[in-house]
Amino acid sequence: MSTKLPLISRREALRTSALAALGLPILGTAFGRADDRTGSPAPAHGLKLGIASYSFYTLSVEQVIPIVRDLEIPTISLHNAHAHWATGTVASCREVVKKFADAGIEVTSTGVIDLPNDEAVVRKAFENIGGAGLSKMAANPAPEALPLVEKWVKETNIKVGVHNHGPGAIYPTVANAMKVIQPYDPRIGLCIDVGHSWQAGENPAAAIRSYPERLYEVHLWDTLAANDGTVAQAVPVSMGHGILNIKAVVAALLDIKFPFESELEYLERTKDKVLGVAESIGYLRGMLSEV
Repeated sequence: MSTKLPLISRREALRTSALAALGLPILGTAFGRADDRTGSPAPAHGLKLGIASYSFYTLSVEQVIPIVRDLEIPTISLHNAHAHWATGTVASCREVVKKFADAGIEVTSTGVIDLPNDEAVVRKAFENIGGAGLSKMAANPAPEALPLVEKWVKETNIKVGVHNHGPGAIYPTVANAMKVIQPYDPRIGLCIDVGHSWQAGENPAAAIRSYPERLYEVHLWDTLAANDGTVAQAVPVSMGHGILNIKAVVAALLDIKFPFESELEYLERTKDKVLGVAESIGYLRGMLSEV
């Protein structure tokens, strides 16, 4: 559906195009702005809705910030394209985080960081993340590196969300990841990627309900991929245009009173990713308004 927009601000154009295209109401200030009492991001009807900067991995930090501000998304997890967690310095990581903070956007976590069984590599990642003021990361630790990761979790109190990455990955499903991390410090938990969980043959809503005590982050995206565990293209699409039961996922997050961030990760390969992100955020906000 094509919507002809009046001459309004860029912010209003993004919000209006996303919500009007889906027949959803424009709900003003109800979603995810800072709580006036605390300065912290307010939940969107019970859900802390953020975005993964991997959605815009080809854009610079200076390009990403105004987009996120215009869409009124209060939190972001930063991919290594925007903050070099594994290879940069504490100063450089802190500088990027400050740029977002100065724009009113809280950096709450990282993109998925590979953690091999290498003391220097793991130490650097934890030092950069902690030095930048973060208390959480999404990661892909080698199973043999988990004792080393646990050591640094205990030393820094940084939570690690182990990311399931679908068929063929080290942790294809949420259940696979949980089985491996179960014996370790509970601050080593999960970053559930609902699209990859679905593609690996899981029910992502059921996975969310199964491990609430170790769930620290959620990546939200929709897909046309089959739920059969085969190694095939993920076929990401705008939220609501795929076959994943997003409503069940959101209901599961609300039922467990998920206290951390649920982050849109827009993976569709399109020229206009901004509109796709806006449409997806509009879909989620419209759904939440009806819960």
